[in-house]
Amino acid sequence: MTVKSRLLEMLEKYKGEVISGERIAGELGCTRAAVWKAVKSLREDGYTIEAGPNKGYMLAKDTNRLSQEGIRLFLDDPKVKVDIYDELESTNQTAKKEAMIGKAGHGAFVIARSQTAGRGRRGREFYSPADAGLYISVILKPQGTLQDSLLITTAAAVAVYRAVAQICGIQLDIKWVNDLFYKGKKVCGILTEAVTDFESGNIEFVVVGIGLNLYLDQEKLPQKLRSIAGALYETKEDAERTDRNQLTAMIVNELRKETADLKLSPDYVTHNMIPGHQITITDGTSSRQAFALEICRDGRLKVREEDGQEKILSFGEVSVTI
Repeated sequence: MTVKSRLLEMLEKYKGEVISGERIAGELGCTRAAVWKAVKSLREDGYTIEAGPNKGYMLAKDTNRLSQEGIRLFLDDPKVKVDIYDELESTNQTAKKEAMIGKAGHGAFVIARSQTAGRGRRGREFYSPADAGLYISVILKPQGTLQDSLLITTAAAVAVYRAVAQICGIQLDIKWVNDLFYKGKKVCGILTEAVTDFESGNIEFVVVGIGLNLYLDQEKLPQKLRSIAGALYETKEDAERTDRNQLTAMIVNELRKETADLKLSPDYVTHNMIPGHQITITDGTSSRQAFALEICRDGRLKVREEDGQEKILSFGEVSVTI
C-alpha cells in the first residue's frame, strides 16, 4: 500500500479525531513531508482534511466519499479485491470481465460513483447519476446449478433489506423477484448474471449487480421515471448523513452470508409485497391478471390465474394491481 492509501485508512479509522503528524509518520514509517504530500493529494481527490499548527490532521466527520480504505474497515473479509471507479458504463460488465480473466475471485466487487450504461433486467436502463446512489457488482462462486440462480437474486434482495434496516433504520418492501420499494416507489434493482459450465450445468461464477438510490434530484430525473423511481432519502443533505462505506460493506457482508448456503430466507417471504394481492403479470408485450398466492421454497411465485388454474412463475414482471 502507498503512503497515501495507508494514511487514508488511518484517517477513516479515526474519522472526526485529530491525529498528530508525528504519530502518523511514526505509524506509517515515513517522513512528515511524505505525510503532508499524501494529505495534499487526498484533498485534491475531494477529501476534507482539516489541519492546524501543532494539531495534526483530521478527516472531517461528515466526509462521505466512497473509498477502498473506508469500506475495508467494515468488511468481514477485508482482503477481498475492491475496485472503485468515478465512472463506468456498467459495474456488471466490468466485474464479469475481471472474473472471466481471473483477476477477481469470490467476494470481490466493483463500485462506480456513476454509470453511463447501467442495466436492469431485460436490458432496461438503470438511471445512475453521480454520487446519488450505490452501484455495486459482487462476484460470487456459489455451489449450485443455473436453477439455483433465482435463489441468489432473492439472497441479494434480503442482503440489501437487512443492510438498509441496520445502517439507515429504514424498512423496505421486497417485490418479487428482484426489486426493493420504499413508500410505493422502486429504490433498488438487482441484476444477477450467471456464467455456467455448459456440460455440467454448474455455476462457474455469478455477478450480482445492485443499484440502490440514496437520493434523486426530481428535476433532473427523466420524466418517464418520476412516477416509478424513488430513493431512501428526500434530500441530498439527509443522504449524506449515511456512511456509504459502511452501507456498502454491510450489503456485501450480508450477501456473502446469504449465499453461503443457497436457500430461501424467511425474510424474503415475510417482507415481500406481492403474495396476497391481485397482480398484473407482464411477459414480453402481453399482460394478464392473476392472484399471487405464495413464494415457493425455490424462490418461484405461485399464482392463481383468472381461469382458476394455479401456476408457478420462474420469471416475469409483476406489479400489484391498484
